[in-house]
Amino acid sequence: MADTKDAELKARKERERDELYALDISGVEWHSAPGTEEHEERVEIAHLPEGAVAMRSSLDPDTVLRYTEAEWRAFVLGARDGEFDLEAGPHDGEPAAE
Repeated sequence: MADTKDAELKARKERERDELYALDISGVEWHSAPGTEEHEERVEIAHLPEGAVAMRSSLDPDTVLRYTEAEWRAFVLGARDGEFDLEAGPHDGEPAAE
């Protein structure tokens, strides 16, 4: 029973992903964080139908990632909760302290 539900969930997610990537997003409006300049590297997002979101780097605008509403919500909530905080690491090429 669990295997059937897992297979159904996987198939649904694949369908959602395929539909999302089939969308024509050539006319979307891209947004970036306030205070960033046009020449600065930045992350840009665009709102898509049904709460989906597209995301790209200003340095590589042809590479676009797309997220369903549920995926984007999970990412935003995780980021707010610190799940993606970077650990302090070496700076300016200095080796990490051991």
